[in-house]
Amino acid sequence: MRQTTTIVAVVLLLVALLPGAAKAAGPGRGQADDWPSRPVKLIVPFAAGGTADLLGRVFAQALSASLGQHLYVENRGGAGGVAASALVARAEPDGYTLIVSGVASHVIAPAFSRKPEYDPIRDFTHIAYFGGPPIVWVVHPSLSVNTLDQLLTLLRNAPEPISYGSPGVGTQGHLVAAYLARHSSLTLAHVAYKGAGPAMFDLIGGHIKLASVTWTTALPHIEAGAVRAMAVTASRRRPEFPDLPTFAELGYPDLVATTWFSLSGPPGLPHTIVERLNGAVLAALDLPEVRARLDQEGIAVERMDPASVAKFVTDEYARWLPIVRSSAGKPE
Repeated sequence: MRQTTTIVAVVLLLVALLPGAAKAAGPGRGQADDWPSRPVKLIVPFAAGGTADLLGRVFAQALSASLGQHLYVENRGGAGGVAASALVARAEPDGYTLIVSGVASHVIAPAFSRKPEYDPIRDFTHIAYFGGPPIVWVVHPSLSVNTLDQLLTLLRNAPEPISYGSPGVGTQGHLVAAYLARHSSLTLAHVAYKGAGPAMFDLIGGHIKLASVTWTTALPHIEAGAVRAMAVTASRRRPEFPDLPTFAELGYPDLVATTWFSLSGPPGLPHTIVERLNGAVLAALDLPEVRARLDQEGIAVERMDPASVAKFVTDEYARWLPIVRSSAGKPE
């Protein structure tokens, strides 16, 4: 009997050591404890050059140093971030496939779709908050307005709807304008561009008179005097523009919004990995070079633990869902 027990124990040990045995058993404690033992892939669901790509690369560099393994960025753009996000939602929850999530891919895109490819809350483990730039309303200098109240009065009294530009249907710039139109009895004609850059180009050229775009894109043109800023969706006034009010202080407390990005992984990611990644991101926020880069881009950051990030994504989805559904494919 003792010999049989010994044989069984040896066989079980050999089976446990076979390749693939750990994967078949799922992401257990042992796997989480030695993570990361190889490079980690960080998917950016948009093309190179945008804010998502910038944040992915800034934090990948910082986390590579703190975790002792290389985090490499892989850009997989397409379908507003949906394709890459759906891929990560089905990935193995072993900590080696992560994604730069955000309001576009985890709030707006699922809200627009009647049959979304993934649930933005249930199908992901939300790990850390990166931050993002606010939205600013800017006008062409030919409009004789200097304040948001003056602009809203002009928009209401215009004989026909005034056109405004945004980076595209369903972008944060579009939703902010849709929200303001809905709550201020405005009728606006939405001109959807393929990015904030083209919208700013047409605004400066006078082809449109108003744009709702990210602060990062508008900033150099505001500084150059090519456009005039009316209000910003930041939680507080920008230090470099102390005279520029926020929407909140002008009577729109719900319009504190950023084109935010975060760090997420597949559902069921082990708690130890989540906590380690979150701690690494929070530590990166204290690095002078990271803070300087984010400040340069006007990116507002906030320190959140994993539970707070998950609640934030949930609240953002509930907040913007009715705005998305009411404005989807229709002029304001």
